[in-house]
Amino acid sequence: MTEAASDDQLDSFTPEEMEKGRLLFAGECQFIAASNSLNNLPPLGLPEVAFAGRSNVGKSSLVNALTGRRTLARASQTPGRTRQLIFFSLAERLQLVDLPGYGYAKAPKTDIKAWTKLTRQFLSGRASLQRMFLLIDARRGVGPGDEEMMKLMDEAAVPWATVLTKMDKVKIADQKKVLEKTTQQVNRHVAAYPHIWPTSSETGKGIAELRAHLASYGVA
Repeated sequence: MTEAASDDQLDSFTPEEMEKGRLLFAGECQFIAASNSLNNLPPLGLPEVAFAGRSNVGKSSLVNALTGRRTLARASQTPGRTRQLIFFSLAERLQLVDLPGYGYAKAPKTDIKAWTKLTRQFLSGRASLQRMFLLIDARRGVGPGDEEMMKLMDEAAVPWATVLTKMDKVKIADQKKVLEKTTQQVNRHVAAYPHIWPTSSETGKGIAELRAHLASYGVA
């Protein structure tokens, strides 16, 4: 894909696919586990999709918007506080994994190293992981930490896709430029999925379409 992902691509789902996504995320969603070590991860079973991104990118808000629950994933008042892999079971058909945020300057270096090691081990050794979703703040664009995560996923041969968050905070006139620039940066990476998902947890932009896509990974 050489052109920027546009809103036209969000209309590529059939009504049946959209309904499948709606029904999946309307189902029961339960907290399963919080782990800071590979030794106490939940057992392999359901297919998994994971969400990664810099601190304060809006991961918790996106998970809550997808599931229609305000407090499922709690947004910390202190960015970078989440230091564990958080697992949720979605209607016993799909597991969502919230990875520790990165790029928070006030976090101790020892903690940052521990998070990076845990993330690397998870990416390399989790057989049930179907796809990673890298969240990028549309206002900030791709930063050094994001580039590092992209390289990490490439090296682990984990297929990943990009989700732009907080698109409502970007002027409409600038949104196309943001998509084009992000697409150019993402396309340099071999494991990247060519579609970029522009979303807003505040307005609901792109949420239904992302649900439809995520539903394709779940157990029928």
